[in-house]
Amino acid sequence: MMDILRIILSILLPPLGVFLTVGLGLHFWLNILLTLLGYIPGIVHAIWIIARR
Repeated sequence: MMDILRIILSILLPPLGVFLTVGLGLHFWLNILLTLLGYIPGIVHAIWIIARR
């Protein structure tokens, strides 16, 4: 159930979903960069991080 909530949050705000999954690590900062470069790459990366864990 928590993963579904994280995925929904990742669609709305990708870095938030990554932060809730891994904290302030490398993936969080990478996701911020990807979200700034394009919203869709940020979403894809966030969902990939959530599904992987």
